[in-house]
Amino acid sequence: MTDVAMDSVESSHKRKRSRSPSSSEDPAPSNKTRRRSLSRSPPPHSSRLDLPKVNDADPARRAERERQLAARVAAMELEKSKSTEDPKEKEKEKEFDAKAEFAKLTSTRSGGVYMPPARLRALQAAAASDKSSPEYQRLSWDALRKSITGIVNRVNITNIKQVVPELFSENLIRGRGLFARSVMKAQAASLPFTPVFAALVAIINTKLPQVGELVLVRLVSQFRRAYKRNDKIVCHSTTTFLAHLINQGVAHEIIALQILILLLERPTDDSVEIAVGFMREVGAYLAEHCQKANTSVFERFRATLNEGTISHRVQYMIEVLMQVRKDKYKDNPILPEGLDLVEEDEQITHQVQLEEELQIQEGLNIFKFDPNYLDNEEKYKAIRNEILGEDSDEESGSEESSDEESEGEEGVEEKEGIDDKTGTDLVNLRRIIYLTIMNALNYEEAVHKLLKVQLREGQEIELVNMIIECCSQERSYSTFYGLVGERFCKLNRVWTESFEQAFGNYYTTIHRYETNRLRNISRFFGHLLATDAISWVAFECIKVNEDDTTSSSRIFIKILMQEMMESMGLKTLAERFKDEEVKRSCEGMFPMDVPKNTRFSINYFTSIGLGVLTEEMREYLKVCCLMV
Repeated sequence: MTDVAMDSVESSHKRKRSRSPSSSEDPAPSNKTRRRSLSRSPPPHSSRLDLPKVNDADPARRAERERQLAARVAAMELEKSKSTEDPKEKEKEKEFDAKAEFAKLTSTRSGGVYMPPARLRALQAAAASDKSSPEYQRLSWDALRKSITGIVNRVNITNIKQVVPELFSENLIRGRGLFARSVMKAQAASLPFTPVFAALVAIINTKLPQVGELVLVRLVSQFRRAYKRNDKIVCHSTTTFLAHLINQGVAHEIIALQILILLLERPTDDSVEIAVGFMREVGAYLAEHCQKANTSVFERFRATLNEGTISHRVQYMIEVLMQVRKDKYKDNPILPEGLDLVEEDEQITHQVQLEEELQIQEGLNIFKFDPNYLDNEEKYKAIRNEILGEDSDEESGSEESSDEESEGEEGVEEKEGIDDKTGTDLVNLRRIIYLTIMNALNYEEAVHKLLKVQLREGQEIELVNMIIECCSQERSYSTFYGLVGERFCKLNRVWTESFEQAFGNYYTTIHRYETNRLRNISRFFGHLLATDAISWVAFECIKVNEDDTTSSSRIFIKILMQEMMESMGLKTLAERFKDEEVKRSCEGMFPMDVPKNTRFSINYFTSIGLGVLTEEMREYLKVCCLMV
């Protein structure tokens, strides 16, 4: 029994060893396994690479692992051998890769997938050698698209004055399609900011009308497509944008009336709802500029309300609109506060019809190779400098002085990026002129410093007006201002014409000034006329009769003539008025057309002590009396 048991134990141990050849009890493989491993061919380069042994129970898996490890080691050796190659060949390979990347970029419409910054900088460095190449133009196009989109997305009421110069710094003529697409997407995504985007388009439209027209044309085209597709959301956003462009003066009000007629011709709940929203935005403008058309639109709203074909919700919306009209659109003004940035005379209005054929120019949204790229960039640079003024980078580097006068002069030299139409630049200019005048010791120093103030073309009248305003603010007249004006007039004909223009403007509005200011202004111009600084042709605007004069104008003429008499003497003054050229200019002062006016002028000049000037009028009055 004991021998049989021992035999069974030994047989079980043998079975276990045959099942696990890799066990620690019997590490040597069997003869069968050894023959199988010897029959397989060794892995390639196994002896040369001195590969580590792979401990695997399955011979097939072990052979596969050895083969993969050998392939990895061979790849590493190949990379090492490439790193020791000639650098010239390496540069040629890099150049070929750059061209391939550029080809991939130019073959895509929208700019391709995201590119890491380091890779993008490498491509830009490779393309910078030839700025007229398609590769460089494509990279600059992508940069322009990203820049315009970023600027448009961050505009708001508080920073619009800073954003507009940045926007003009980009090539808006080349990227006008990109700008139109960006501003339309941004407006559709944030409807409360529609007035801001409309103000942005209005400012750009004053300098680059083709950009404003493109935005308007695309909006009208988008509205037509959305209306045909019954897309209520797009119709609402588009009409809101169009309403604020009409308020800003970019679009003509005819497009608003055409849209309202289209929406109310066959009224439905959606069309009437869109029309009500559109009317709330543009109603104040229509009520002010075209009252008859506005009345007819509300009559159509009232008829729609009475017909009862629409839901109660939309009927209530019309009733609310009627109440908004009664309240004179107090919550929907034409131009919100802070967005009245463009003067009405500066704005260019585009008359785009709803039914006309529109050129939306979708090709402007995609990159196209420009054979005259460098010339066009130079042309836009000239346009940009004209809009923004000279480069402010060089001027901003100038040293700041401690006193207020120097700060003011630098403020003029550092020109604004764009005239924002809010009057800020004008206020700064007037402050500079005021400080310069007040800090001058004598009139010669004042003129010398004022001539250094940099003025844009047409701003000479602002300096003239500021000199006169400073003179009028004094408690009593100071000859300092008269000498300043005289010196300016004798320097250049431009200043003479500006002072003559100012004479006419101040005489027309002299009734707005109190007596002390009126007196100073009169004596100032009396000094200029007595010293022949300005021509006596300026008297053409004065008509001495009962209808054309007021108490203020009569006081103005009295003080003016008395100042001239004190400077010239009565005899010289009378002889000067007898000059033929002066006589033609002063026909309104000494009228001889109607006896009533002649009698009034004689009495007036006699009462102020200048009866010697009325001799010819008295002779004329005698002749008239004899004829009667």
